[in-house]
Amino acid sequence: MAEKIYNVLFLCTGNSARSILAECLVTHLGQGRFRGFSAGSHPTGRVNPLALETLRSKDYAVDGLRSKDWAEFATPDAPRMDFVFTVCDRAAAEVCPVWPGQPIAANWGVTDPAAVTGDEATCMAAFDTAFRELENRVSLFIDLPLKSLDPTELRHELDAIGKTWLAATNTQVPTP
Repeated sequence: MAEKIYNVLFLCTGNSARSILAECLVTHLGQGRFRGFSAGSHPTGRVNPLALETLRSKDYAVDGLRSKDWAEFATPDAPRMDFVFTVCDRAAAEVCPVWPGQPIAANWGVTDPAAVTGDEATCMAAFDTAFRELENRVSLFIDLPLKSLDPTELRHELDAIGKTWLAATNTQVPTP
C-alpha cells in the first residue's frame, strides 16, 4: 500500500514571499510525503525576486512558482488539502473560503521579508530569516507522527509549532 501524500496549502495576503517559501520547503523537505501549494487573499500576481533568489541559493526548484488567488483551491476540482497554514497575521484574520475536505488549519505567522526596506544585504537577510523560521517549523511539522495523533492532539501540535521561533531571534517561545 502506498504511503499517503499530504497536500499542504500555505496562505498569505500577497502570495509573493512567505507562502512561496513555505510551499517549496514542505515539498522539498517532505521528500515525496508532502506536496506544497500556496496562495494569497490578494495576490500580487508575481513572486518576489528575492524569494526566488533565496530559494535558488539553497538549491530549491523554483520552476512553476506563481502568485495565485486562494479561490483556486476552494473549487470542487482543486486538490484536496490535508492542512492549511496561514503564514501572515493579516491573512489569518481574514475570512477564509471553506476548503473542500475540511483540512486541519493553523496560523504560523512570520514577519514579512518583502516589507523590509534598505540595501540589498538588509533585504536578503530578511528573506533568509523568514526562510530559516519557516524551515524550522516545516521540519517540526513533517516529523510529527501524523497517523498516530488524533485531530485535537494534532491541532495542539500545529499551534505549538506556530509559536516556535528561531533561537537566533532571542525570542524562543517554549512549546507546550
